[in-house]
Amino acid sequence: MRKAYRCRAYPSPEQVTMLNRTFGCVRLVWNKTLAERQARYRAEGRSTSYKDTDSALTAWKRTPELAFLAEVSSVPLQQALRHQHAAFQAFFSGRARHPRFKSRSGRQSAHFTRSAFRMREGNLWLAKAAGPLRIVWSWPAVDLSTLNPTMVIVSREPDGRWFATFAVDEDPPPAPPACDTVGIDLGLKEFAVTSHGDRISRPKNMERHERRLKHYQKMVARKTRGSINRRKACRRVARQHARARDAQRDFLHKTSTDLVRRYDVIVLEDLNVSGMVRNRRLSRAISRAGWAEFRSMLQYKATRLGRRVVVIDRWYPSSKTCSACEHLLPHLELGTRRWQCPACGTRHDRDLNAAKNILAAGLAVTACGAGVRPPDVRPGRPAAKQEARPAREGPVAL
Repeated sequence: MRKAYRCRAYPSPEQVTMLNRTFGCVRLVWNKTLAERQARYRAEGRSTSYKDTDSALTAWKRTPELAFLAEVSSVPLQQALRHQHAAFQAFFSGRARHPRFKSRSGRQSAHFTRSAFRMREGNLWLAKAAGPLRIVWSWPAVDLSTLNPTMVIVSREPDGRWFATFAVDEDPPPAPPACDTVGIDLGLKEFAVTSHGDRISRPKNMERHERRLKHYQKMVARKTRGSINRRKACRRVARQHARARDAQRDFLHKTSTDLVRRYDVIVLEDLNVSGMVRNRRLSRAISRAGWAEFRSMLQYKATRLGRRVVVIDRWYPSSKTCSACEHLLPHLELGTRRWQCPACGTRHDRDLNAAKNILAAGLAVTACGAGVRPPDVRPGRPAAKQEARPAREGPVAL
């Protein structure tokens, strides 16, 4: 299993110059390769293989106009070609969008494999760099001097921060069994409600970050294009974006880690986020909720600790089904947060009832061995909870 350690980096002025030159060469190779790949497909209708792009890179280095490509390490340039080839494979298989051109104002990165860096006494030495790269290690339980990374990624964020990411192949031992299961209903009013009745609220500082971001974006709009003041204002916007993103990821990491440590089986509902954002009134709240990132964190952390994440079908009526008698309502308004079952008289909280039904559906699917599917497969009807139950009476709103 591959694991990554991301920490802050503080390069020297000489290293900043070398890394900026490397970022520019990587960006040039990516954009030029992408442009020639598209031009070849339009003119000849032929695709371009990785071998063709590698041969083209070698020819570029021999030309007087692009001879400066030989001044930086060749490993990040070759990695850019490999990443573009993998990006096109993902595009043709329907798993990703068409690769786009890289911009100098976005995030810059360079990938160094084992032949382009070395670890010596806990210090990182990069190819073509004078001296070790100074980093701040944030994991006291992991000894940096014994770390054996397979790849190092040096990146510069739009707000000016530098990071070094160490990719390590290791198989951590599974965590002790927790002997408990949970169903989770994700929402907008509250981030998540578990089948045990726990309610996970959203971080309160996100509204403050959004207000500041709106203020800084207005400042950018008032500046003259191409001016130094506009460049400074754009840096403030990027810094505020980073603060909001870091706060969101910190909340998602802490929440997912706590759930994976407490439960053996976690059941979620497959939400159609791309369809839900078409609602103009809720699109902003849905986009900033982070449901897809939260699900991804749960899945890889569960795999690492020996847990299991079950995703049930998105068409299962978890909110309209009574968790006590399985009575199905014909319709339930989105504004109805509490309702009473007309069949058994049980009073339900909408989110808690949905979480209980999600857990029951996930356990039923797991027991029969069908309906559990990887996240990249198009949804289908699950094997459990498919029997048609007539909807007789509507709910009694409380």
